[in-house]
Amino acid sequence: MTGQRARGGRFLLAIIDGGGTVPPALGLAAELVRRGHAVTVLADPTVAPSARAAGCGFTSWRAGPHFASLAEQTTLIAAIEGGNPVRAFRVARDRLICGGAPGFAADVIGAAREVGADAVLAEAAVPGILIGATATGLPTAALMANVYMRPTRGLPVMGTGWRQGTGRVGRARDTLAVAAARRASAIFLPPLNGTIAAYDLPPIGDLFELLDRCAEVLVLTSPSFDFSSPHIPPNVRFVGPQLDDPDWAAGGADPGSWRPPGDAPLVLVAGSSIFQRQTDLLRRAAAALGRLPVRGVLTTGRAVDPTDVPAPPNVRVVSAAPHRAVLAEAAAVVTHAGHGITLKALAAGIPLICVPMGRDQKDNTVRVLRLGAGVRVDRDAPPDRIAAAVNTVLRDPAYARAALEFADRLAVEARTRPRAADRAEALLHG
Repeated sequence: MTGQRARGGRFLLAIIDGGGTVPPALGLAAELVRRGHAVTVLADPTVAPSARAAGCGFTSWRAGPHFASLAEQTTLIAAIEGGNPVRAFRVARDRLICGGAPGFAADVIGAAREVGADAVLAEAAVPGILIGATATGLPTAALMANVYMRPTRGLPVMGTGWRQGTGRVGRARDTLAVAAARRASAIFLPPLNGTIAAYDLPPIGDLFELLDRCAEVLVLTSPSFDFSSPHIPPNVRFVGPQLDDPDWAAGGADPGSWRPPGDAPLVLVAGSSIFQRQTDLLRRAAAALGRLPVRGVLTTGRAVDPTDVPAPPNVRVVSAAPHRAVLAEAAAVVTHAGHGITLKALAAGIPLICVPMGRDQKDNTVRVLRLGAGVRVDRDAPPDRIAAAVNTVLRDPAYARAALEFADRLAVEARTRPRAADRAEALLHG
């Protein structure tokens, strides 16, 4: 549903290279370009080729923290997710949340002026980007390329992997967790308010107040996939998932080279597109498929060399493949349950074997389980356990039926609800 569209607007899309969060943002940008708008992407240099492939202009972070290579990205992720909570906190605080805020804000303001932007599409998870976007005075939409992440009364806190609380005890648990999350984030307020004050903006009393200053918060998922609460602010819009494959997964000169021979059921194994210490899991998943009468295609992503994943004869290992094409033939997906691959599988009506490793993956998994469209396996599960889970999903038609039912729901939402590009265009005319 698009309604009347404004033509010829100029958008600034300000994001960081968070791996799976990039394709949805660029999918939105590409759709705006197709509708006749100009989009300039402000991001890490690693995003430049994909931004240009989407038909966008590109400019790099300068004062804002950034990395110029996948190796630098891997080093940062390893520091944040390396198991040392004190070090992880310091890196996140000093680079993304507080220390990087002045640079991110200055770059957003400078880029918006340089390109003559009419509106800003801003990464919702990076405070400095939101500060810069609101300081421009331009209409701004914050982008969440996953489930709704703001600690909110009536919702489980993101990262817990909890189901939505029911009954007195469950609701009290969620309420206490939300209060704890807000108290924990209060430590970031003094330095962030210092950055905010530099632009003569009023201070915030809560980290997530920055979202309230945006015209809209666009959650790039299905409202039927995520949990709901009457306490979600009125500027929040669930606009459905962006299911675009990244340009680097197109398949090259031979787009069907990923396809294993034979006619046995096809199982896709897909982990994180960026570093998450996933090599061992990919090896165990490959070994698991080798014990089943299936064909397997395993995509390692850009952070893992396919030669590091030994595979049995019935499994083809590639760095990347167009998941949309693979899913059109697949019977099941083994995955870390990142938001992108999870929603792509569900949109194709394919059930999942979820092996969450961190980040938002437990949250996505619990939503898959709520739908009845898959099962969960521990991240350290041996090949036999993964194989048993795959076998369960393939043999019990209830999982595929649930996935197909949800695919139908997603299709109806796509036809009847405003999409991200519709809401972005609405920024141009108030």
